Amino acid sequence: MAQKPLKGLSSVPLFSDLDKKGLEMVIQAAASKHYAAGETLFWQSEACAGLYIVQEGWLKAIIGSPAGREQIIRLLGPGDTFNEIGLLTDGKNPVTVRALEESRLWVIERETILRLMDEHPGLCRAITRNLAERVQHLMKLVEDLSLRTVKSRMARILLENAVDGVINRQRWMTQTEMAARLGTVLDVANRSLTSLEGTGLVKVTRDKIQIIDPVRLEELAILEE
Repeated sequence: MAQKPLKGLSSVPLFSDLDKKGLEMVIQAAASKHYAAGETLFWQSEACAGLYIVQEGWLKAIIGSPAGREQIIRLLGPGDTFNEIGLLTDGKNPVTVRALEESRLWVIERETILRLMDEHPGLCRAITRNLAERVQHLMKLVEDLSLRTVKSRMARILLENAVDGVINRQRWMTQTEMAARLGTVLDVANRSLTSLEGTGLVKVTRDKIQIIDPVRLEELAILEE
């Protein structure tokens, strides 16, 4: 029998307030899942299977249109938990989640998590805190989509994702994915990035984006329509 991922799950912040018995219940309930790049974990409005925790890899939570356009709601990386909303509402997934690269996750069934929340107030508080953070994120997303230009949104995303002024581009970080994060189409996203480079704010290569003028980029990031 495969060894349960005790060390990995015990380090997830969501479970930090559980006692030994509660943590053992989580470990016994957790199923390890593997997903290939491009594979869909679940679809929006399907029944919620449970709580997901990213062990390795990157994924995207999206809302799609019948015409095929996508709005990326959130990128998900190692240590992130998701689908808390499906757990606590009507049991339906609020988004579609798809793997951007080969990924491994833990999945804990909905009924198990709900039972643990009843028995462990610390877990209930942690999930409530996560939900509050999701609401704040969605409010920021609505603000950006409603009040800011695409170029302004592009500037903010670059600033938020840069480490020491550089964004190392993952293989999946294409212009199409960036457009989906910005809530626009590919041509508009391309023009915005080209404009930022043309005015000397950033330098774009195949594998990275370097921020040249963070002060001006910060000013642009807060401009409204």
